[in-house]
Amino acid sequence: MSDISIKAENLSKQYRIGAKKQKDRTLREALTEGVSSSFRRRGKPAKTQGNKTTIMALDDVTFNINYGEAVGIVGRNGAGKTTLLKILSRITKPTSGRAVLYGRVGSLLEVGTGFHPELTGRENVYLNGAILGMHRQEIDTKFDEIVNFADLEKFLDTPVKRYSSGMYTRLAFAVAAHLDPEILLVDEVLAVGDLEFQKKCLGKMETVASEGRTVIFVSHNMPSTLRLCKRGIVLDQGQIKMDGPVTEAVSFYINSVLGGSGAREWSLEDAPGSSEVKLLSVSLINESGEQVSVINVEEVIRLKIGYYVNTPGMAFRCFVPFRTQGVTAFSATEPTEIVREETGVYYSILTIPANLLAEGDYIIGISIFSSRGGKVRYVLVPDAIGFEVMDPMRGSSARGDYGQKFDGVMRPKLEWDLVYSGQSHTNGTNL
Repeated sequence: MSDISIKAENLSKQYRIGAKKQKDRTLREALTEGVSSSFRRRGKPAKTQGNKTTIMALDDVTFNINYGEAVGIVGRNGAGKTTLLKILSRITKPTSGRAVLYGRVGSLLEVGTGFHPELTGRENVYLNGAILGMHRQEIDTKFDEIVNFADLEKFLDTPVKRYSSGMYTRLAFAVAAHLDPEILLVDEVLAVGDLEFQKKCLGKMETVASEGRTVIFVSHNMPSTLRLCKRGIVLDQGQIKMDGPVTEAVSFYINSVLGGSGAREWSLEDAPGSSEVKLLSVSLINESGEQVSVINVEEVIRLKIGYYVNTPGMAFRCFVPFRTQGVTAFSATEPTEIVREETGVYYSILTIPANLLAEGDYIIGISIFSSRGGKVRYVLVPDAIGFEVMDPMRGSSARGDYGQKFDGVMRPKLEWDLVYSGQSHTNGTNL
């Protein structure tokens, strides 16, 4: 028996955009068109309506996935991830190529996919089971497990049209994961659930994969992808750009697709700067001394700036802005203008403490200047390197166990205290 669970061969999906469907004309419109055409100047054709531009949502995608593999599909919005899952789920047909799946498929592509809004939660469990090809007796054996996992027993006989998006997600995932699919396809829907439920879902998917079943996981949540998957596929503009170990795939995604490399080097001839100082390298270093582009918020990271000083006795400082979410999160500068006595290569190293930055993509700029007796800038590179900060959401970071959106461009871990002052009420503020 083959070990292959999913085989995709030259999958392509083309969509036409901007084209308007020509509707049937009424008798009035036909007569109006006939009369008006008699007044047009001969030899001048009427303009045609509708733009027939097409896009390739998927473009010649080929891969094999074995039984028991947990594969993360990553890429920007519009890269083709959801289109791929819809083809694998038989929701849409490919324009060309084919996909072969060996086994029963459970899919969770959108909140409430496959649910009938007028039916209750209980009825939708059986409806989804029937769609998956299961007999009622099989569903009966799993029913209590599904209800306990979703934690919706109180609302089980309520029509799902009255469910919140989070309740939809909990029940839909519980059904998809517990009705014994050989292949489980999960799109970016876990973001709707709270942190506790996300952990339950990830744990369940880990169990599904460990039992020899196949999981394909699409998410923009890189920590979840890294935790769940061993293999990663990077999609960009409908094509596979990288297929390999998930850590390498995530790094490739950040480096090549998002443009964040975590490191950059120049030769002395091409280095930005002036005749006095030239910037040679910028890199992010973790506690193991490795260059990184994806940073765990709980780790101490060092920014290493290398530059060549061509004039001895120069005094200057390095200035580094960190930009994210359209703003400067913070800037760091060497506290004094240090004199570089000799010519040669120097390194200025900035330590970024753990639990400082929030999740997100960052761009670092580098400026080297002197301001004694008038400002003189030797180096200015506004977009030196990019990197991503991730929060593993283990409850030990600044967010604790709060799993929803956490605003802000910095994430310092601060101490909290609770003091009980007794039964009587006081207005004092002293601890």
